[in-house]
Amino acid sequence: MSRKILYIEDNEQNLYLVSFLLEKHGYQVCSATDGPQGIAMAAAERPDLILLDIQLPKMDGHSVARALRSNPDLAAIPIVAVTSYAMAGDREKALEAGCSGYIEKPINPDTFRQQVEQHLPQQGVTE
Repeated sequence: MSRKILYIEDNEQNLYLVSFLLEKHGYQVCSATDGPQGIAMAAAERPDLILLDIQLPKMDGHSVARALRSNPDLAAIPIVAVTSYAMAGDREKALEAGCSGYIEKPINPDTFRQQVEQHLPQQGVTE
């Protein structure tokens, strides 16, 4: 069974690249282009991992992460910020909002999959 990753991203080029890189390695990628849609998609799809852009329309990524963490059904899903926000303090803000990891854009296609896999829960582990 392939692992499911939700990518919440409003930039089509970023969405295409990440989806391509992950699907090439057998992951199932679903996507949302804004915060509210991403929260609804997370509830409907129950992904193994959520990749989250911080700069989103309608609702920023920090607010999305907090909303996901406040839902008991979704709170355990790892969230990784994938963002061009790379100033001092940005990583900490993402982690404080509930993200469990942080990957800077532009992503490196050669190492991105490994970066993502560091945050995926181990298969076969029961809670």
